[in-house]
Amino acid sequence: MEAGKTFVIGDIHGAFKALLQCLERSAFDYHRDTLICLGDVCDGWPETKECVDELLKIKNLIYLMGNHDYWAVQWMKTGDIPDAWLLNGGQSTIDNYQNNHSAHLQFLENALDYYMIRNQLFVHAGILHSTPFEDQGREIFLWDRTLFSEAWALKEAGKEKQLTEFEEIYIGHTPVHRFGYLHPIKACEVWMMDTGAGWDGFLHIMDTETKEYFGSDAVPQLYPSYPGRNMR
Repeated sequence: MEAGKTFVIGDIHGAFKALLQCLERSAFDYHRDTLICLGDVCDGWPETKECVDELLKIKNLIYLMGNHDYWAVQWMKTGDIPDAWLLNGGQSTIDNYQNNHSAHLQFLENALDYYMIRNQLFVHAGILHSTPFEDQGREIFLWDRTLFSEAWALKEAGKEKQLTEFEEIYIGHTPVHRFGYLHPIKACEVWMMDTGAGWDGFLHIMDTETKEYFGSDAVPQLYPSYPGRNMR
């Protein structure tokens, strides 16, 4: 059987309808293709549980931990609900699961901090290019925007250059639609895949070989009666 394609998808944030559109529009094969999710399936829109159920149908799935997923895991394990989580869309995940989350706790808890293949790095937020990779940990991988900021500044100044040892890095976490882009963009060797699905933007999936990408409709249009994080 011919080897399948490898796709990467940005932060889903409970937007199940957008996830289905991306998988359908990219003609993703659930049995042959590989999907690398950059984390943050949780929070924002009302269907986190449905998103995880769909992802679990994919034979070759690589799921990375996002900061929102980390918050959700802590709630599932301890019942802890920090204010920062609620202010960033956590209530939608709480309402969606209503404490019936045992089937998905293991999935989220086992998420990878990063994934490397063929000199490509996939990580939720970024890395510190000035620090040896082996000295970095989850706090950086889930939260740090330094790589995004530096790559973006170089792109804006027309001075792009190689920042890291990796040929390509794929990140989510920071939505590029706030900078006027409605699709994935590349700055230096960094592909920025968060196109604002967690807010009022879109969800995108991209073929890592051809760089062809496929987007959903604007997520608020898919959930017209739900306020999401835009109104909370």
